[in-house]
Amino acid sequence: MTSRYDSATLDAYSKDAARYSQEWLDQPPPNDLYALLETHLVPRGSTAEIGCGNGRDAAWLAAHDYLVSGFDASPALLAEARRLHPQIVFREATLPALAEIEERFDNVVCETVIMHLPAEAIPLAVDNLRRLLRPNGVLYLSWRVTEGEDKRQADGRLYAAFEPQVVVDALVDCAILLFEDVTSESSGKRICRVIASKNAGGV
Repeated sequence: MTSRYDSATLDAYSKDAARYSQEWLDQPPPNDLYALLETHLVPRGSTAEIGCGNGRDAAWLAAHDYLVSGFDASPALLAEARRLHPQIVFREATLPALAEIEERFDNVVCETVIMHLPAEAIPLAVDNLRRLLRPNGVLYLSWRVTEGEDKRQADGRLYAAFEPQVVVDALVDCAILLFEDVTSESSGKRICRVIASKNAGGV
């Protein structure tokens, strides 16, 4: 099993961070995502956003009284996030291992990131997202759906194809609160979403 983020994807984000950041800012706000977070996250809880990009969603979390820290594998995207949202702490951390993060959180949010990992790394990534949760903590996890075989965009970004059950099976010691296969209001792309609560006895 690989323990590395897809290098071509990381290179793409690093080389053109400002353009990707502007594309995200130009999209409609992801109000469907925010409604789910308001419904399911631990209110005002300590929150890690994994794969925070330019910090758009971390800023929403901070504005709604979550104690948020943003994490991303791309120093260039982190620079964009710090420029746009200097009041929020942003740090480097890389899926699937997330070895840079020792803290535990009430909430973990990972919005459309894991599909950039090689498919064989998905279980490890989900396990480490779960690891970051305190008992009774809540994980929001989504990914863009790729059917059939993996696809790589012209800019080099990987979109891995994998079955949703791979994610569900990795959520040991968790209760599934929501699973849906929908079209994102923001990107217009097909995504899957899972929201899970870590059992009180989980480690």
